[in-house]
Amino acid sequence: MAQQQARLQQIYREKIVPELMAKFGYKSIMEVPRLTKITLNMGVSEAVSDKKVMEHAVSDLTKIAGQKPVVTMSKKAIAGFKIRENMPIGTMVTLRGVTMYEFLDRFVTVSLPRVRDFRGISGRSFDGRGNYNVGVKEQIIFPEIEYEKIDAVRGLNISITTTAKTDDEAKALLQAFKFPFKN
Repeated sequence: MAQQQARLQQIYREKIVPELMAKFGYKSIMEVPRLTKITLNMGVSEAVSDKKVMEHAVSDLTKIAGQKPVVTMSKKAIAGFKIRENMPIGTMVTLRGVTMYEFLDRFVTVSLPRVRDFRGISGRSFDGRGNYNVGVKEQIIFPEIEYEKIDAVRGLNISITTTAKTDDEAKALLQAFKFPFKN
């Protein structure tokens, strides 16, 4: 039985791996950096006063990711923010495998070009260990979200985790996936 493959996964195997092996001089295919997971995280501070908000955030993230997110709870009470311990304050989902590649494909080719005044994403959001973070101010850039049906505009954080050892290797990997970095 053949395993299902995403379009970007095939491009990675056929084009990107040989390019990166030539560029960085890897001796083995296993040395080539690859994506391990993509984590989508949406902080929902309004959920403190209204419980319905969390349901909307979960449904939005479900549509974007294609799988059901988990609700994150507060670890400790913060009186200034009116937060008690174990209160729902956000929602997150981790994508791996085929769903991860399909999400990345949709994100780069469809969603990012829909951002208003888009000039590219920052090339400085690497953490030093080959992982990349990008924030999205509005969830409506995703085609799965219907503009008429949203209750509020929410942002989300997208963390891309790779096996790259350095930021240069990770940036080369993401550029090979056609990431629109600023020059």
